[in-house]
Amino acid sequence: MDTILKVSNMTKDFGGLRAVDNVSFEVGKGEFVGLIGPNGCGKTTTFNCISGLLDATEGDVEIFGEDATLLRPDEIQKLGLTRTFQHTRLWREMTAIENLLIPPRNQYGTNPLHAFISHFFDNGEEERVRKAYETLEELEITHMAHNLTSELSGGQSKLVDIGRALMGEPELLLLDEPVAGVAGPLAEKIFNNLREIVSETNISIFVIEHNMDFILRRGVDRIIVMDQGKVLMQGTPDEVKDSKEVIEAYLGGAA
Repeated sequence: MDTILKVSNMTKDFGGLRAVDNVSFEVGKGEFVGLIGPNGCGKTTTFNCISGLLDATEGDVEIFGEDATLLRPDEIQKLGLTRTFQHTRLWREMTAIENLLIPPRNQYGTNPLHAFISHFFDNGEEERVRKAYETLEELEITHMAHNLTSELSGGQSKLVDIGRALMGEPELLLLDEPVAGVAGPLAEKIFNNLREIVSETNISIFVIEHNMDFILRRGVDRIIVMDQGKVLMQGTPDEVKDSKEVIEAYLGGAA
């Protein structure tokens, strides 16, 4: 399996606090990987260093074989990595379909001359609209295409946020707690949709999840467990479930 994300000896300090401590792992092409651990263990900080929002104090990040350690977020996005945040950042005054039509690459923008030229030479807008509706269909939310995102529930907003990320045509998608605060049935639906997307498109999805019991049952290929800023273990869901280290450190000794 080709490695598309390689994190080597990553450390991140905030003054005297070490949030991430010498972390190393890889994500392969077409993998669905979970990153779990208790609150404050360094999961989101790890994502922020990978996606360029924070500079790692030490260590290296390779994305699709390119050294991305010092790249800006927009440069990393151009490599093919897109991410979401735990709290959705949708444009609330726009509809769901309008939110999805913003991220696609190589659009003309707001320059009036470009807009005039595109009217005669660019047929891309029709294709982008078609793809946006297909993405909503994949996520089973076509019925809310023309709803303002300010009118959506928390779970529905998460689905639109994932759809918006997919419209950027990522090869690697980082999702920070995509089901946080989402009711059980919809949370399961979101993870089932993610599993289908990985299987059908062969993109890689790397997802943070706080609830260990939930992600162990959600069809991920592999799980990375963090504790106190370090990688405690990596393995299949069955290996993680049966690990005494994980039970003692993550669950406080309770099976």
